[in-house]
Amino acid sequence: MILIVEGPIDVATVLASVQTERAGGVVHFIGTVRQDGDITGLHYECYPEMAQQRMADLAEAATRRLGLEKVSAVHRVGWVPLGEVAVVIAVSSAHRAEAFEGCRWMIDQIKQEAPIWKKDGTGCCACS
Repeated sequence: MILIVEGPIDVATVLASVQTERAGGVVHFIGTVRQDGDITGLHYECYPEMAQQRMADLAEAATRRLGLEKVSAVHRVGWVPLGEVAVVIAVSSAHRAEAFEGCRWMIDQIKQEAPIWKKDGTGCCACS
């Protein structure tokens, strides 16, 4: 499951998408909009087709590199209020070490490489 969505992310669906009987480890990351100064939320923009394809390429690379079972990544675009979920990464593997490494690698690479930007009223910057 690799998606760019408008509106709330169904975290349970993302987590369920990586379940498999071969996986002994399932790790997830849920990124929420946090209080930082006077912001009341963030506005995420992207090139949907490019962002989704880049995320899919990263999931494939992580799977090959670490021997993962399944990888899912869902990023929200549009207005995301404080406390709401902006991104969910879920990874499963036979062992926990690879699942932890895969999840960290995915969020770090998405932040660096996917054409997704956030605006918080102070300008535009790469998704962080």
